[in-house]
Amino acid sequence: MTRSTRTSPPEVPDAPSVRSRLAATAAEYGLRPINCAVPLNRPGVWFARTLIATIMELSGPPIRGTEIRQVREPGVRGEWVRAPGVRFADRAVYYIHGSGYVLCSARTHRGLASRLSRRTGLPVFVVDYRLAPEHRFPAAADDIAAGFRWLLDQGYRAGDLVIAADSAGGHLTLDLLLENAARGTGQPAAVAMFSPLIDLTFTLAAEQEQRRRDPVISASAARRLPRVYTSGHPDDTPRLRLSVAAGTALPPILVQAGGAEMLSADARHLSRMVRAAGGDCTLEIWPGQVHVFQALPRLAPEADAALDRAADFLCAALMAKSPRKVS
Repeated sequence: MTRSTRTSPPEVPDAPSVRSRLAATAAEYGLRPINCAVPLNRPGVWFARTLIATIMELSGPPIRGTEIRQVREPGVRGEWVRAPGVRFADRAVYYIHGSGYVLCSARTHRGLASRLSRRTGLPVFVVDYRLAPEHRFPAAADDIAAGFRWLLDQGYRAGDLVIAADSAGGHLTLDLLLENAARGTGQPAAVAMFSPLIDLTFTLAAEQEQRRRDPVISASAARRLPRVYTSGHPDDTPRLRLSVAAGTALPPILVQAGGAEMLSADARHLSRMVRAAGGDCTLEIWPGQVHVFQALPRLAPEADAALDRAADFLCAALMAKSPRKVS
């Protein structure tokens, strides 16, 4: 399957749709109180995982006819997700999911991965990294690096891969890119991040919440999730507090965040940090949108346009690396 062509990517709107406004309001008065109250003991983690899996399935299910292939190999677990008609080729998307190192999985992200596969015309490998509290730092980061090496071992060249990630997956992706740069490992052609979490202390998010209340969860409640993963390690531990040194070789990065979410502060911070180091980072703040709205097309009509823009960005970078048809 060859990706659909468009004369130009859709524009970032000036204001949210009515449906997006209603979804954000419903989340603020229905979902936020629950998210802020759930304890992170064993029953609470089970409940939170079940809740977010249900929301993802109902709000953005996989495209009908999507093919899923499980990968269970030593050191690597995940799923290949291919939209109808998409074949395996010499290019692929590496997807790194989020949800605070605690909640989500490759399964919860099948819908988002299938829509990204359809738009890029590429197979998407969603890594199923180990979660906290069962597995703490640096388990997830190590699994992300192992997944990237595994793709290289399958015969993909680094420049024929692109990465997409959301939420805590953004932090894991930046860690991978910095480790690649430090070790001299080839970088992917490009990266798209949806609502990336960069500051694991949620200090930036708390400052943003003083300006605008996040409709999904408070900063104080959200910071509990990465603390489960980083327990016992200082906030300034390398690979937890990330910084980009001047001249670091990074691929071009697209960052999308919702204007209603507190992690818009992290998105802006990441953009400034990459640009200050001499890197290429495009920042898009989508008015009125909630956290990782790209995964919720039934709630946010803007999700499709945002994914269109992300797919165009990723495919353009692949074409620039090696100008042959993406299929």
